[in-house]
Amino acid sequence: MTRLLIIEDEKNLARFMELELNHEGYETKIATDGRSGLQLAETENWDAILLDLMLPELNGLEVCRRIRQSNKTVPIMMITARDSVLDRVSGLDSGADDYIVKPFAIEELLARLRSLLRRIEAITSHEVTTITFKDLTVELESCVVKKGEDIITLTKREYDLLVIFISNINIVLSREVLLNKVWGYHTGIETNVVDVYVRYLRNKIDNKEEDGSYIQTVRGIGYVMR
Repeated sequence: MTRLLIIEDEKNLARFMELELNHEGYETKIATDGRSGLQLAETENWDAILLDLMLPELNGLEVCRRIRQSNKTVPIMMITARDSVLDRVSGLDSGADDYIVKPFAIEELLARLRSLLRRIEAITSHEVTTITFKDLTVELESCVVKKGEDIITLTKREYDLLVIFISNINIVLSREVLLNKVWGYHTGIETNVVDVYVRYLRNKIDNKEEDGSYIQTVRGIGYVMR
């Protein structure tokens, strides 16, 4: 059974989500403040976390960042009443996979949750446990990335982007495809964010003393690793 952690301080909303999610066959647990939510997130195994942004004791952004320090794969959906572009970007940059704004229809939450779980499964469910390209190695089970013998530290978004590229060698991927696969359909983020994260990734994996990049730009279309 799919296990969900709900970290939400509005008790009526948390209870409503719990009842609806249980009705859909999910197993749920509720935390009503950031500190207890973080403890549950770090000590138990979850298939996804529904995380409010404005929480007592520890805010949602900080909870998300701390979760990502030890767990880069668990899907996190940020739930909040703050809907500015800056708020969405902050939530996603802290490590969230999706973002839904209050008030929301429960049908939208359920649809986004199903989409999120499918997307994460597609990224992580490989028959092989290790992917290599030139001197890069991605260990999928442990989310460890190595360049030769050196471990490269990536954020979750950079890691997901690298997995997509290294799983599609010689296939040109448009910005729209990358945005969908890594950030999801409903993020409200422009495609130029892909350019920003490709630059971040290049800075970490490329050989500084050599010309060229693992990830090549295809003008007017997107990127390709070849």
